[in-house]
Amino acid sequence: MIKIGIIGVGTVGQSVANILQENSDIISARAGVDIVPIIGAVKSLDKKRDVNIKLTDNPLDVVNDPEVDIVVELMGGVEEPYELVKKALENGKSVVTANKALLAYHRYELQEIAGDLPLFYEASVAGGIPIIGALRNGLSANHIESIVGILNGTCNYMLTKMINEGVSYDEVLKEAQELGYAEADPTFDVGGFDAAHKLLILASIAYGIDAKPEDILIEGIEHISSSDVEFAKEFGYEIKLLGIAKKGENGAEIRVHPAMVKASHPIAKVDGVMNAVSVVGDRVGQTMFYGPGAGGDATASAVIADIIEIARGNRGPMLGYKKGLESGLKLLDTKDIESKYYLKIKVIDQPGVLAAVTSALSDCRISISSVLQKDSNVESRVRLLLTTHICKEADITKAIAKLKELEAVGDNVSMMRIVE
Repeated sequence: MIKIGIIGVGTVGQSVANILQENSDIISARAGVDIVPIIGAVKSLDKKRDVNIKLTDNPLDVVNDPEVDIVVELMGGVEEPYELVKKALENGKSVVTANKALLAYHRYELQEIAGDLPLFYEASVAGGIPIIGALRNGLSANHIESIVGILNGTCNYMLTKMINEGVSYDEVLKEAQELGYAEADPTFDVGGFDAAHKLLILASIAYGIDAKPEDILIEGIEHISSSDVEFAKEFGYEIKLLGIAKKGENGAEIRVHPAMVKASHPIAKVDGVMNAVSVVGDRVGQTMFYGPGAGGDATASAVIADIIEIARGNRGPMLGYKKGLESGLKLLDTKDIESKYYLKIKVIDQPGVLAAVTSALSDCRISISSVLQKDSNVESRVRLLLTTHICKEADITKAIAKLKELEAVGDNVSMMRIVE
């Protein structure tokens, strides 16, 4: 018998305990051993929990319990769970975690501490989608060329409504909060930070890069407007918040931002609260993973899959490498990212302005692919909506600065990247 202790008996923790008990027959058959939850740690014992296990308000009671074989960490946060997971590993216990923030900051330290002890984390990225297992095992013969993912269901729900129904950002955010998809303070989701934590975990498995959230480009969806949505529709794009990890000649790009995605791209068809991850391997080609990225039962399903793997005796290094990945691949600086770009420029409606705009872009080695002119809701101004051919982030940044120096433009410039 394998005994489980759960730190954080909230929505997911309750689902883990209940599924282990209610589906014990199929779980035991697949694991080859009985798996029994015996204790859970909660913040407050006053709040009623829908579980039939012993509860404590001291998480050390779980990590120090000599009967607990596997500690499941579901509490959230960074430093406190790090100390608890570290202690559990030092006590010789295996660990399963769904904590993407913990891993975004401490995955390499934890791998070192764990050594040969299993530390599994399938539920930390994309909920019920088995993307971690796919990268660590199913695609392990491949050099990973790219990972492109919709990793936050809240943002995807909001952008889907904005595109399909013409709802404004403020309206759809309020609706998402009422439905429970967005928190009262939605910054972690809409600011791109949740997706960034998940992407860093995937990029570590793919490329062995030890980067922190502060090291990568992170942009959210807060500034997407109805004019951006209009342009996307007119030119056959969807707008998605994407996590992108991509191998290049000189290193790997790791970035999170909203993007214009060509409607023909498989990921453009993923709507609502669903998550999806496209992985391109040098041998297998493109593979696509789709499913629920959150929710008690979906996330608990991934947690229990990890518990079963440990029960079966599957180990292996946490990030999937028996030795260091010696590819020499480094994290590219943001300025070296290459992309096509969409620019929205509000200009004074007068002769010669378009020529001045195209000249400024040309001076920064940027070639225009398409241009659309629209009336503005500001008197005497029009909106220039244009796309570029592939260029460097450093060049587009210089170009935007140059455009803002034009008297007819000022600060009225915004940009979004394009994925095709």
